[in-house]
Amino acid sequence: MNFINLTTLVSSKSSLSSTSLLSLHSSINPLQLPRSSSIFSHVTPIHCGLREIRNRLNSVKNTQKITEAMKLVSAAKVRRAQEAVVNGRPFSETLVEVLYNINEQLQNEDIDMPLTNIRPVKKVALVVITGDRGLCGGFNNNITKMAEARIAELKNQGVEYTVISVGKKGRSYFIRRPHIPVDRFLEGMGFPTAKEAQTIADNVFSLFVSEEVDKVELLYTKFVSLVKFVPVIQTLLPLSPKGRICDMNGVSVDADGDEFFRLTSKEGKLALERDAVRTEKAELSPIMQFEQDPVQILDALLPLYLNSQILKALQESLASELAARMGAMSNATDNAMELMKNLSMSYNRERQAKITGELLEIIAGADALNS
Repeated sequence: MNFINLTTLVSSKSSLSSTSLLSLHSSINPLQLPRSSSIFSHVTPIHCGLREIRNRLNSVKNTQKITEAMKLVSAAKVRRAQEAVVNGRPFSETLVEVLYNINEQLQNEDIDMPLTNIRPVKKVALVVITGDRGLCGGFNNNITKMAEARIAELKNQGVEYTVISVGKKGRSYFIRRPHIPVDRFLEGMGFPTAKEAQTIADNVFSLFVSEEVDKVELLYTKFVSLVKFVPVIQTLLPLSPKGRICDMNGVSVDADGDEFFRLTSKEGKLALERDAVRTEKAELSPIMQFEQDPVQILDALLPLYLNSQILKALQESLASELAARMGAMSNATDNAMELMKNLSMSYNRERQAKITGELLEIIAGADALNS
Protein backbone atom coordinates (compact mmCIF):
# COMPACT_ATOMS: atom_id res chain seq x y z
CA MET A 1 0.00 0.00 0.00
CA ASN A 2 1.46 3.36 -1.00
CA PHE A 3 1.52 6.64 0.93
CA ILE A 4 -1.64 8.08 -0.72
CA ASN A 5 -3.71 5.06 0.25
CA LEU A 6 -2.49 5.27 3.86
CA THR A 7 -3.45 8.97 4.01
CA THR A 8 -6.91 8.27 2.62
CA LEU A 9 -7.42 5.43 5.09
CA VAL A 10 -6.48 7.53 8.12
CA SER A 11 -8.41 10.61 6.98
CA SER A 12 -11.57 8.58 6.57
CA LYS A 13 -11.31 7.55 10.23
CA SER A 14 -10.58 10.88 11.91
CA SER A 15 -12.70 9.91 14.90
CA LEU A 16 -10.07 7.35 15.80
CA SER A 17 -7.22 9.85 15.98
CA SER A 18 -5.94 9.08 19.45
CA THR A 19 -2.24 8.14 19.58
CA SER A 20 -3.11 5.26 21.83
CA LEU A 21 -5.25 3.85 19.04
CA LEU A 22 -2.25 3.63 16.79
CA SER A 23 -0.02 1.38 18.88
CA LEU A 24 0.66 -1.77 16.96
CA HIS A 25 1.81 -5.28 17.78
CA SER A 26 3.62 -7.71 15.53
CA SER A 27 0.72 -10.15 15.76
CA ILE A 28 -1.82 -7.47 14.64
CA ASN A 29 -2.36 -6.44 11.06
CA PRO A 30 -0.92 -2.89 10.70
CA LEU A 31 -4.06 -1.79 8.85
CA GLN A 32 -6.36 -2.84 11.73
CA LEU A 33 -6.49 -0.15 14.45
CA PRO A 34 -7.28 -1.27 18.02
CA ARG A 35 -10.38 0.13 19.67
CA SER A 36 -9.83 2.35 22.70
CA SER A 37 -11.39 5.57 24.06
CA SER A 38 -8.62 6.79 26.32
CA ILE A 39 -6.54 9.63 24.83
CA PHE A 40 -3.77 9.42 27.42
CA SER A 41 -3.58 5.63 27.64
CA HIS A 42 -0.14 3.97 27.70
CA VAL A 43 1.45 3.34 24.29
CA THR A 44 2.20 -0.35 23.82
CA PRO A 45 5.75 -0.88 22.46
CA ILE A 46 6.22 -2.53 19.10
CA HIS A 47 7.49 -6.13 19.31
CA CYS A 48 8.40 -7.20 15.78
CA GLY A 49 11.21 -9.62 16.69
CA LEU A 50 13.68 -7.93 14.35
CA ARG A 51 16.60 -8.44 16.70
CA GLU A 52 15.87 -12.15 17.09
CA ILE A 53 15.60 -12.62 13.34
CA ARG A 54 18.81 -10.65 12.78
CA ASN A 55 20.69 -12.74 15.35
CA ARG A 56 19.47 -15.97 13.83
CA LEU A 57 20.36 -14.75 10.36
CA ASN A 58 23.92 -13.99 11.50
CA SER A 59 24.14 -17.41 13.15
CA VAL A 60 23.06 -19.17 9.96
CA LYS A 61 25.59 -17.13 7.96
CA ASN A 62 28.40 -18.23 10.27
CA THR A 63 27.25 -21.86 10.04
CA GLN A 64 27.16 -21.61 6.26
CA LYS A 65 30.77 -20.37 6.23
CA ILE A 66 31.84 -23.31 8.40
CA THR A 67 30.10 -25.93 6.26
CA GLU A 68 31.50 -24.37 3.09
CA ALA A 69 35.02 -24.52 4.54
CA MET A 70 34.57 -28.16 5.61
CA LYS A 71 33.33 -29.00 2.13
CA LEU A 72 36.45 -27.49 0.55
CA VAL A 73 38.75 -29.28 3.00
CA SER A 74 37.09 -32.63 2.31
CA ALA A 75 37.26 -32.02 -1.44
CA ALA A 76 41.00 -31.36 -1.19
CA LYS A 77 41.62 -34.48 0.90
CA VAL A 78 39.46 -36.85 -1.12
CA ARG A 79 41.71 -36.40 -4.15
CA ARG A 80 44.73 -37.67 -2.25
CA ALA A 81 42.72 -40.50 -0.72
CA GLN A 82 41.33 -41.75 -4.03
CA GLU A 83 44.77 -41.62 -5.62
CA ALA A 84 46.04 -43.90 -2.86
CA VAL A 85 43.10 -46.25 -3.45
CA VAL A 86 43.55 -46.47 -7.22
CA ASN A 87 47.35 -46.72 -7.10
CA GLY A 88 47.27 -49.50 -4.53
CA ARG A 89 44.69 -51.71 -6.22
CA PRO A 90 46.91 -53.24 -8.93
CA PHE A 91 49.46 -54.33 -6.33
CA SER A 92 46.97 -55.98 -3.99
CA GLU A 93 45.03 -57.69 -6.78
CA THR A 94 48.16 -58.95 -8.55
CA LEU A 95 49.49 -60.23 -5.25
CA VAL A 96 46.37 -62.35 -4.84
CA GLU A 97 46.89 -63.85 -8.29
CA VAL A 98 50.54 -64.64 -7.54
CA LEU A 99 49.56 -66.39 -4.33
CA TYR A 100 47.07 -68.61 -6.07
CA ASN A 101 49.43 -69.29 -8.93
CA ILE A 102 51.84 -70.70 -6.37
CA ASN A 103 49.00 -72.47 -4.59
CA GLU A 104 48.01 -74.30 -7.78
CA GLN A 105 51.56 -75.55 -8.23
CA LEU A 106 51.56 -76.94 -4.69
CA GLN A 107 48.24 -78.78 -4.87
CA ASN A 108 49.92 -82.19 -5.13
CA GLU A 109 52.48 -81.53 -2.40
CA ASP A 110 51.92 -82.13 1.27
CA ILE A 111 52.51 -78.58 2.54
CA ASP A 112 50.67 -76.97 5.41
CA MET A 113 49.43 -73.49 4.44
CA PRO A 114 47.38 -72.22 7.40
CA LEU A 115 45.88 -69.19 5.67
CA THR A 116 44.33 -71.32 2.93
CA ASN A 117 42.91 -74.06 5.12
CA ILE A 118 39.14 -74.20 4.88
CA ARG A 119 37.63 -75.75 7.97
CA PRO A 120 34.08 -75.92 9.40
CA VAL A 121 33.05 -72.45 10.53
CA LYS A 122 32.28 -72.37 14.24
CA LYS A 123 33.37 -68.83 15.00
CA VAL A 124 33.77 -65.77 12.78
CA ALA A 125 35.84 -62.63 13.40
CA LEU A 126 34.32 -59.44 12.00
CA VAL A 127 36.76 -56.60 11.33
CA VAL A 128 34.51 -53.50 11.25
CA ILE A 129 36.15 -50.37 9.81
CA THR A 130 34.42 -47.09 10.65
CA GLY A 131 35.44 -43.44 10.58
CA ASP A 132 37.03 -41.36 13.31
CA ARG A 133 34.76 -38.33 12.88
CA GLY A 134 31.15 -37.50 12.24
CA LEU A 135 29.41 -34.94 10.01
CA CYS A 136 29.56 -37.35 7.08
CA GLY A 137 25.91 -38.23 6.58
CA GLY A 138 25.03 -41.90 7.00
CA PHE A 139 28.55 -43.20 6.39
CA ASN A 140 29.20 -44.62 9.86
CA ASN A 141 25.58 -45.61 10.38
CA ASN A 142 25.52 -47.70 7.20
CA ILE A 143 28.54 -49.80 8.12
CA THR A 144 27.36 -50.38 11.70
CA LYS A 145 23.94 -51.40 10.42
CA MET A 146 25.59 -53.92 8.11
CA ALA A 147 27.59 -55.25 11.05
CA GLU A 148 24.40 -55.63 13.10
CA ALA A 149 22.70 -57.45 10.21
CA ARG A 150 25.66 -59.81 9.79
CA ILE A 151 25.71 -60.50 13.53
CA ALA A 152 22.00 -61.32 13.47
CA GLU A 153 22.58 -63.65 10.51
CA LEU A 154 25.38 -65.47 12.34
CA LYS A 155 23.17 -65.84 15.41
CA ASN A 156 20.42 -67.42 13.32
CA GLN A 157 22.96 -69.87 11.90
CA GLY A 158 24.23 -70.77 15.37
CA VAL A 159 27.74 -69.47 14.64
CA GLU A 160 29.74 -67.65 17.30
CA TYR A 161 31.35 -64.33 16.48
CA THR A 162 33.70 -61.68 17.76
CA VAL A 163 34.34 -58.12 16.58
CA ILE A 164 37.54 -56.21 15.95
CA SER A 165 36.53 -52.55 15.83
CA VAL A 166 38.66 -50.09 13.86
CA GLY A 167 37.87 -46.38 14.23
CA LYS A 168 36.60 -44.08 16.97
CA LYS A 169 32.98 -44.18 15.82
CA GLY A 170 32.97 -47.97 15.90
CA ARG A 171 34.48 -47.90 19.38
CA SER A 172 31.77 -45.60 20.75
CA TYR A 173 29.08 -47.67 19.00
CA PHE A 174 30.12 -51.06 20.39
CA ILE A 175 30.91 -49.72 23.87
CA ARG A 176 27.24 -48.73 24.18
CA ARG A 177 26.27 -52.31 23.25
CA PRO A 178 27.96 -54.59 25.79
CA HIS A 179 26.04 -57.64 24.51
CA ILE A 180 28.27 -57.68 21.39
CA PRO A 181 31.60 -59.42 22.14
CA VAL A 182 34.53 -57.28 21.02
CA ASP A 183 38.01 -58.78 20.86
CA ARG A 184 39.77 -55.43 20.79
CA PHE A 185 39.41 -51.78 19.80
CA LEU A 186 41.82 -50.17 17.36
CA GLU A 187 41.88 -46.49 16.46
CA GLY A 188 43.21 -44.95 13.27
CA MET A 189 45.98 -42.40 12.99
CA GLY A 190 44.60 -40.17 10.28
CA PHE A 191 45.75 -41.20 6.82
CA PRO A 192 46.13 -45.04 6.65
CA THR A 193 49.67 -46.36 6.81
CA ALA A 194 51.27 -49.77 6.38
CA LYS A 195 52.14 -49.78 10.08
CA GLU A 196 48.50 -49.37 11.07
CA ALA A 197 47.46 -52.12 8.65
CA GLN A 198 50.21 -54.38 10.01
CA THR A 199 48.82 -54.03 13.55
CA ILE A 200 45.40 -55.20 12.40
CA ALA A 201 46.92 -57.97 10.25
CA ASP A 202 48.91 -59.34 13.21
CA ASN A 203 45.76 -59.58 15.34
CA VAL A 204 43.81 -61.28 12.53
CA PHE A 205 46.66 -63.65 11.77
CA SER A 206 47.03 -64.77 15.38
CA LEU A 207 43.28 -65.37 15.74
CA PHE A 208 43.05 -67.47 12.57
CA VAL A 209 46.27 -69.49 12.93
CA SER A 210 45.53 -70.35 16.57
CA GLU A 211 42.11 -71.57 15.40
CA GLU A 212 40.29 -69.23 17.76
CA VAL A 213 38.25 -68.26 14.71
CA ASP A 214 37.60 -70.23 11.53
CA LYS A 215 36.83 -67.32 9.25
CA VAL A 216 37.69 -63.61 9.11
CA GLU A 217 35.41 -61.12 7.37
CA LEU A 218 36.29 -57.52 6.59
CA LEU A 219 33.44 -54.97 6.77
CA TYR A 220 34.28 -51.65 5.16
CA THR A 221 32.89 -49.07 2.72
CA LYS A 222 34.07 -49.55 -0.85
CA PHE A 223 34.80 -46.31 -2.71
CA VAL A 224 33.16 -46.32 -6.17
CA SER A 225 32.83 -42.64 -7.00
CA LEU A 226 32.40 -39.30 -5.32
CA VAL A 227 28.66 -39.86 -4.96
CA LYS A 228 28.63 -43.64 -4.57
CA PHE A 229 30.24 -45.75 -1.84
CA VAL A 230 28.93 -49.17 -0.95
CA PRO A 231 29.38 -51.09 2.34
CA VAL A 232 30.75 -54.55 1.56
CA ILE A 233 31.70 -57.69 3.48
CA GLN A 234 34.90 -59.22 2.14
CA THR A 235 36.10 -62.68 3.13
CA LEU A 236 39.67 -62.05 4.27
CA LEU A 237 40.57 -65.52 5.54
CA PRO A 238 40.71 -68.22 4.35
CA LEU A 239 41.81 -67.16 0.89
CA SER A 240 39.27 -67.35 -1.90
CA PRO A 241 39.75 -70.37 -4.21
CA LYS A 242 39.07 -68.16 -7.25
CA GLY A 243 42.14 -66.03 -6.71
CA ARG A 244 40.02 -62.86 -6.66
CA ILE A 245 38.94 -60.52 -3.92
CA CYS A 246 35.40 -61.64 -3.10
CA ASP A 247 32.67 -60.90 -0.61
CA MET A 248 31.07 -63.49 1.66
CA ASN A 249 28.85 -64.71 -1.19
CA GLY A 250 31.77 -65.28 -3.55
CA VAL A 251 31.00 -62.19 -5.63
CA SER A 252 34.06 -60.30 -6.81
CA VAL A 253 34.58 -56.84 -5.32
CA ASP A 254 37.53 -56.00 -7.57
CA ALA A 255 37.37 -52.57 -9.18
CA ASP A 256 36.66 -52.62 -12.91
CA GLY A 257 37.11 -48.87 -13.22
CA ASP A 258 37.56 -45.73 -11.17
CA GLU A 259 36.89 -42.04 -11.45
CA PHE A 260 39.31 -39.28 -10.59
CA PHE A 261 37.93 -35.94 -9.40
CA ARG A 262 39.62 -32.57 -9.40
CA LEU A 263 38.53 -29.15 -8.18
CA THR A 264 38.11 -26.45 -10.81
CA SER A 265 36.48 -23.04 -10.98
CA LYS A 266 33.56 -22.43 -13.28
CA GLU A 267 31.72 -19.10 -13.52
CA GLY A 268 33.37 -17.92 -10.33
CA LYS A 269 32.29 -20.99 -8.34
CA LEU A 270 34.04 -24.19 -7.39
CA ALA A 271 33.13 -27.18 -9.52
CA LEU A 272 34.18 -30.81 -9.89
CA GLU A 273 35.40 -32.54 -13.00
CA ARG A 274 35.65 -36.30 -13.27
CA ASP A 275 37.87 -38.50 -15.41
CA ALA A 276 37.28 -42.23 -15.87
CA VAL A 277 40.34 -44.34 -15.10
CA ARG A 278 40.57 -48.06 -15.76
CA THR A 279 43.05 -50.06 -13.75
CA GLU A 280 45.23 -52.17 -16.01
CA LYS A 281 46.75 -55.38 -14.68
CA ALA A 282 49.32 -57.55 -16.39
CA GLU A 283 48.21 -61.14 -16.87
CA LEU A 284 50.37 -63.77 -15.22
CA SER A 285 51.82 -66.43 -17.45
CA PRO A 286 50.49 -69.94 -16.68
CA ILE A 287 54.00 -71.37 -17.15
CA MET A 288 55.63 -68.96 -14.72
CA GLN A 289 58.40 -70.57 -12.67
CA PHE A 290 59.83 -69.36 -9.39
CA GLU A 291 63.50 -69.64 -8.56
CA GLN A 292 63.05 -69.94 -4.81
CA ASP A 293 61.22 -72.68 -2.97
CA PRO A 294 57.43 -72.02 -3.20
CA VAL A 295 57.08 -72.55 0.53
CA GLN A 296 59.54 -69.72 1.24
CA ILE A 297 57.71 -67.48 -1.19
CA LEU A 298 54.39 -68.23 0.48
CA ASP A 299 55.81 -67.53 3.93
CA ALA A 300 56.92 -64.11 2.68
CA LEU A 301 53.83 -63.24 0.63
CA LEU A 302 50.99 -64.34 2.91
CA PRO A 303 51.67 -61.71 5.62
CA LEU A 304 52.15 -59.16 2.85
CA TYR A 305 48.79 -60.19 1.41
CA LEU A 306 47.01 -59.59 4.70
CA ASN A 307 48.70 -56.24 5.12
CA SER A 308 47.85 -55.10 1.58
CA GLN A 309 44.20 -56.13 1.79
CA ILE A 310 43.66 -54.39 5.12
CA LEU A 311 45.52 -51.28 3.94
CA LYS A 312 43.35 -51.19 0.82
CA ALA A 313 40.19 -51.43 2.94
CA LEU A 314 41.40 -48.62 5.21
CA GLN A 315 42.18 -46.41 2.22
CA GLU A 316 38.82 -47.07 0.57
CA SER A 317 37.01 -46.42 3.84
CA LEU A 318 38.80 -43.10 4.28
CA ALA A 319 38.08 -42.03 0.71
CA SER A 320 34.41 -42.93 1.18
CA GLU A 321 34.27 -41.03 4.47
CA LEU A 322 35.74 -37.88 2.91
CA ALA A 323 33.39 -38.12 -0.07
CA ALA A 324 30.42 -38.60 2.28
CA ARG A 325 31.50 -35.61 4.37
CA MET A 326 31.91 -33.50 1.27
CA GLY A 327 28.38 -34.38 0.14
CA ALA A 328 26.93 -33.79 3.59
CA MET A 329 28.61 -30.39 3.92
CA SER A 330 27.47 -29.46 0.42
CA ASN A 331 23.87 -30.26 1.37
CA ALA A 332 24.26 -28.37 4.65
CA THR A 333 25.59 -25.33 2.78
CA ASP A 334 22.65 -25.41 0.37
CA ASN A 335 20.19 -25.73 3.26
CA ALA A 336 21.85 -22.81 5.07
CA MET A 337 21.54 -20.62 1.99
CA GLU A 338 17.87 -21.55 1.65
CA LEU A 339 17.28 -20.79 5.33
CA MET A 340 19.08 -17.46 4.99
CA LYS A 341 16.81 -16.58 2.08
CA ASN A 342 13.68 -17.38 4.13
CA LEU A 343 14.96 -15.47 7.16
CA SER A 344 15.78 -12.44 4.99
CA MET A 345 12.24 -12.45 3.63
CA SER A 346 10.80 -12.69 7.15
CA TYR A 347 13.10 -9.91 8.35
CA ASN A 348 12.05 -7.63 5.48
CA ARG A 349 8.37 -8.34 6.13
CA GLU A 350 8.72 -7.49 9.81
CA ARG A 351 10.69 -4.34 9.07
CA GLN A 352 8.14 -3.24 6.47
CA ALA A 353 5.31 -3.83 8.94
CA LYS A 354 7.14 -1.76 11.56
CA ILE A 355 7.75 1.12 9.13
CA THR A 356 4.12 1.00 8.03
CA GLY A 357 2.98 1.21 11.64
CA GLU A 358 5.20 4.19 12.33
CA LEU A 359 3.85 5.98 9.24
CA LEU A 360 0.31 5.35 10.44
CA GLU A 361 1.12 6.85 13.82
CA ILE A 362 2.73 9.95 12.30
CA ILE A 363 -0.10 10.55 9.80
CA ALA A 364 -2.81 9.92 12.38
CA GLY A 365 -1.06 12.20 14.90
CA ALA A 366 -0.77 15.00 12.37
CA ASP A 367 -4.40 14.54 11.37
CA ALA A 368 -5.42 14.70 15.05
CA LEU A 369 -3.55 17.98 15.57
CA ASN A 370 -5.14 19.54 12.51
CA SER A 371 -8.64 18.51 13.42
